Amino acid sequence: MSLISITMVASGQKFDKVSTPAIMKQYEVAKVELDKLMADPKAQAKADGWFWKTKIYAGFYSDPALRLKYPNSQVIADEAYQKYQSIDPSLKLLKENNGQDALFNLYAPSFNNGIATFNAKNWDSAYYYFSFAVKYSDIIFQHKFSTNQNQAFDTTSILYAGFAAQNSKNAENAVKSYDRLISNKIGGTTYIDIYKFTLVNAINNKNEADFKKYLTFSKDMYPNEDWEDYELSYFRKNFTLAEKASMYEKEDAEGTMSANRYLQYGDIFANIPKEEKETLDSAKQNEYLLKSGDAFKKASLKNPSDGIAAFNAGVIYYNIFSIQDDKVSQAKRALQDLNSNRVIEKDPKKKAASDAKFKVQSDALKNQRIEFEKPMLANADSSIIWLEKAYNILKDKADRNGVDKNCLIKSIDYLSNIYIYKRDKYRGKDLKAFDDNDAKFKFYDALHDKYKN
Repeated sequence: MSLISITMVASGQKFDKVSTPAIMKQYEVAKVELDKLMADPKAQAKADGWFWKTKIYAGFYSDPALRLKYPNSQVIADEAYQKYQSIDPSLKLLKENNGQDALFNLYAPSFNNGIATFNAKNWDSAYYYFSFAVKYSDIIFQHKFSTNQNQAFDTTSILYAGFAAQNSKNAENAVKSYDRLISNKIGGTTYIDIYKFTLVNAINNKNEADFKKYLTFSKDMYPNEDWEDYELSYFRKNFTLAEKASMYEKEDAEGTMSANRYLQYGDIFANIPKEEKETLDSAKQNEYLLKSGDAFKKASLKNPSDGIAAFNAGVIYYNIFSIQDDKVSQAKRALQDLNSNRVIEKDPKKKAASDAKFKVQSDALKNQRIEFEKPMLANADSSIIWLEKAYNILKDKADRNGVDKNCLIKSIDYLSNIYIYKRDKYRGKDLKAFDDNDAKFKFYDALHDKYKN
């Protein structure tokens, strides 16, 4: 034990010519003496030399004039500190010699340089300086060298390192900085945008684990903020249409969806991207339209005062009705063309076969038309239910905006069209039904000018 003590004292005495001027902030004098000692390879293995080198070069870095004279002082001080800390991880020598000022001399100028370069919009430099400030503020707070004993880290440096990285389009480094704040539940109006940024980044990178992580923190820290749009955005970009349909059915069965969530699903199934829609046959497209109508209906039921949700439901059924009407018209035209182009076979031997062939073709078109007509009335009636609901909500709404007015007018237009169709279906078949639907048509038709002005 005594030999070890003698060695340590001898080592300490050996650096007296360095420590005295260094403590007095005569850094250049201390450097001359340190360079002499560090020329000995044995000194490279001891903590003393690296500690004093850290202190000297941190002193250069903290003095504007000396920083110009020793332009690499920050880097040299940092490298020296890393070597010192690896030999003396408890920082015993630093603490015994009040060496924490070296840490502050590395932190403070870096923070100030971060501010200056950030204001000058030199984003890469700002990120570098703020990151360096974070590095040394962490050491300061870890060892409780700060007067604020309760502070765990420098939130300002971390935040602005993230801002700088974000502004330089380096999302990865921005998220690294923001993650530390978010994971430690740093909140308030200043920080809400970093939560949103991490969500958008996770969406763009299709990173489900990060998205779920940051969404959980976001909801916890800002419970009154609407986060459903971010969920919808992730949902849109990262799941197939079939997966979305499956998730809709699952969430719907659970009975926990909000009106807004139903609206989002309705929009997804109604507005399938063109490239994806082209891969679906007409039956599958119709299936998704029906699913969209179901979602809009349930959104309206969840929020009975939402005229737009009711309108959307009505429009979906109107669109299905219109598609079926077009197919009926196509079948009728095809049958007309078949009749117009029919060649009457005059040869008695061939006539029976020709007539039979014509009958097969004409019957097929007639049956096709009948099949298309079957669901038309049901979809027309469904459309009426929701469009009339939308009309009744929107006509009585005191503060109608542009969207409300447009939906109100379109509701009237669509209802007029459907009642014409229904009226004509009953012409010569059911006088009462004809009169009832004609009266409805005239009612809505008379409203056009009232709400367009």
